[in-house]
Amino acid sequence: MSYQTFEYKHSFQLESGKSLPQLHLAYNTLGKLNAAKSNVVWVFHALTANSNPIEWWPGVVGDGCIINPQQHFIICVNMPGSCYGSIGPLDINPITNEPYYHNFPLFTTRDMISAYQLLKEHLGISTIYMGIGGSMGGQQLLEWAVEQPELFEYIVPIATNAQHSPWGIAFNKSQRMCIENDPTWKEQKNDAGIEGMKTARSLALISYRHYQAYTETQTGVFDDSLPVDEQVFKAETYQAYQGEKLANRFNAFSYWFLSRAMDTHNVGRGRGSVVEALKNIAAKTLLISIKSDILFPIPEQEFLAEHIPVSELAIIQSYYGHDGFLLEHEKITQLLKGFLKRDRILNTDFIDQIIN
Repeated sequence: MSYQTFEYKHSFQLESGKSLPQLHLAYNTLGKLNAAKSNVVWVFHALTANSNPIEWWPGVVGDGCIINPQQHFIICVNMPGSCYGSIGPLDINPITNEPYYHNFPLFTTRDMISAYQLLKEHLGISTIYMGIGGSMGGQQLLEWAVEQPELFEYIVPIATNAQHSPWGIAFNKSQRMCIENDPTWKEQKNDAGIEGMKTARSLALISYRHYQAYTETQTGVFDDSLPVDEQVFKAETYQAYQGEKLANRFNAFSYWFLSRAMDTHNVGRGRGSVVEALKNIAAKTLLISIKSDILFPIPEQEFLAEHIPVSELAIIQSYYGHDGFLLEHEKITQLLKGFLKRDRILNTDFIDQIIN
């Protein structure tokens, strides 16, 4: 694996009309580019992940996996606004010589793709064999497939949508409110808002998982011999644990800005309509949906399948909810193997598969 930083030392225009004097992107590559430059697989990470897909998608990416560095040249970029190497709120603004903090400009998913295009050109890549990503990663993938229809041969958007829903925006705003109500949030320091972010993560987890997942893994109390007013529920400690876990590796500024970026996702903005935009996608498309996903429910992927010209839809049975896109390695591998094996997609509308 090769961890690198791409530096663009020119003005970078954002969709908002604002601009940055320069930017940098952290990215990982695995494997080697073949002579024909035809083996590129671009992996897009989700909200709080990083550019090392082996770390967060070990059953899908890596030696012996369906996305294999022995066969593919794998690229994963840390999205702008994050805290894993790409330009973000804790970086120094070269104009003020102070960290951006609250003044970091909003990167939309479309802005992120504009940045990735610069990296693609820097690497001398003109075509991408396959793009794949779940959740916010899938949103970025769809945006790029609309923007450059001939770039991808195959795309695999998982548990994602063409436009972020009012339901998803409501969850994200509620999480930002948790951060904003932290008394430290307005302070100019790296850990501002961190306690609020712990609460935000706890709230987010409810949308990432499913009723059944909590029933299977977090039922009961730790010691039922204690008086009832002293008993501690497993579910409540799990929520606190997840907040602490994220706080140990992330910051509230990145969480706040990236959730706003997700809210802006709309492939139809400035393109007539969402439907018109999706019609532009030329890549052969496998859409994967998680049956228990309440954050990006099945109708969102059905809508994509209905309007992307050459597409098929598969539905995974999982009690993990939205997080199934990260955890159901074997089922995703099974679907990818079948998809990539076929010479062509037989049904140009969609094939509804249920993977148990």
